[in-house]
Amino acid sequence: MKKILVAITLALGLHGSALAGFTEGANAYNARNYALALKEIAPLAKAGNADAQHLLGLMYYMGRGVPRDYAQALIWHRKAALAGKADAQYIVGAMYYTGNSVPQDQRLAVAWFRKAAEQGHAEAQHALGLMYRYHVAGMPQDVVLAYMLWNLAAASGNTNATEQRASIARQMTQEQIEEAQAMSRAWRVGTPLPTVSRSGSSA
Repeated sequence: MKKILVAITLALGLHGSALAGFTEGANAYNARNYALALKEIAPLAKAGNADAQHLLGLMYYMGRGVPRDYAQALIWHRKAALAGKADAQYIVGAMYYTGNSVPQDQRLAVAWFRKAAEQGHAEAQHALGLMYRYHVAGMPQDVVLAYMLWNLAAASGNTNATEQRASIARQMTQEQIEEAQAMSRAWRVGTPLPTVSRSGSSA
């Protein structure tokens, strides 16, 4: 059985925040001035700013400006994830998938990946596609759903998804490919992703 390695994408697409200090903190982080980043970010995170919570979680995860502490990373990422931050939802899902600082729970991982994927998060879409393709984490094997998810992720620039889509297409019928493409076109960010296809299930 193939093992799926879910890579946590730490590229920061940090944008300005309505709360003063976040931009300064993000800029300091990107400039590797982690002490200043912590000074700016920590109060905002404690005040409930999801972007700051996500960044503080990354600092704990990477051990930048603070001692590396996966438990603290999970706490801050979970706060941001519950507030709807897609990057944080993806990381929480990855931590549950790998059992990093939490009991491994693949079904919970799927739930968090799905939340992020439904916001258009390309890495989460790629991860869900792998789960449908290889029938892991309690997911049914469905090549149409896998192709659809990789199609969405590829449209956002995920090169791994582009390669996976090309590979699986060689094993699909024209009907399956057309169904997957139609599902991709019909789906809109912020709406539930389909959980079943007409022609893709191996069951």
